[in-house]
Amino acid sequence: MVLASPVVLTGCTAAGPALHGRLGVVASAYPFAWLAEQVGGPDVVVTDLVKPGAEPHDVELSPREVGTVEQAAVVIYLKGFQPAVDDALGGGKQGFDLGTVITQQPLVGGQEATSKDPHIWLDPVRMEAAATALAGRLGAKDRKHAEAYRSRAATVVTELGALDRLFRSSLTGCVRKDVVTSHSAFGYLAGRYGLVQRGISGLTPDAEPSPRRIAEVADFARKNGVTTIFFESLIDPKVAKTVASEVGAMTAVLDPVEGVRSGDSYLTVQGRNAAALHTALGCA
Repeated sequence: MVLASPVVLTGCTAAGPALHGRLGVVASAYPFAWLAEQVGGPDVVVTDLVKPGAEPHDVELSPREVGTVEQAAVVIYLKGFQPAVDDALGGGKQGFDLGTVITQQPLVGGQEATSKDPHIWLDPVRMEAAATALAGRLGAKDRKHAEAYRSRAATVVTELGALDRLFRSSLTGCVRKDVVTSHSAFGYLAGRYGLVQRGISGLTPDAEPSPRRIAEVADFARKNGVTTIFFESLIDPKVAKTVASEVGAMTAVLDPVEGVRSGDSYLTVQGRNAAALHTALGCA
């Protein structure tokens, strides 16, 4: 299946771009910026607070970026995910917390069992709900283009539905269901498609796992016949390669889509994720 490749958004500088009558939208991370670009189209100007190639969990904002947040018509974020963004908003009415329209769950298969997993965008079905809700929020701010927002959101929902079907078809008849990842970003994806995630580190990718945790994950991989240890493009693969070496497994990339390279998009990266899982899990 070939997924349509929409407008690519690799990140914008948060310096208050000229709006020219369009709605100013700020996104706290790439997946939210991608969604805003698709739903907003030519009627919005989207600013991504995370620079290309940067990791979004611990983003820090300059005074200029804080000003951009304060002046935006809509700020798409997830409360609790990025404290600096929460602080910049300070309860402002421009905030659109995706946690109010998408159900979050505790981390599964990691060390922070009571923490809410922020990686909601890795589940295409949850992203469908986010697209529809975002259209409503943009339309409330800009009634002139409300129908255009709804129409574009419907297109996004169709594309995400195709992505959901791609994952389902790719993950049919799999020999294995256990997925070992460098950090515990894939709980929603695993839950949606009947997989079991085991992260070497927890919710924050740069958190150094303890030797005990590494040993536990390696033991899990051996016992469950895991043949591939996944790492991600923005993080040093050293720990994942260590575990792979201990259990005689291969390594491969499973991307949490926290940022993309030029020429890529949320849909294209997720398509590669489906292919990587298909191969690693020995699916039919």
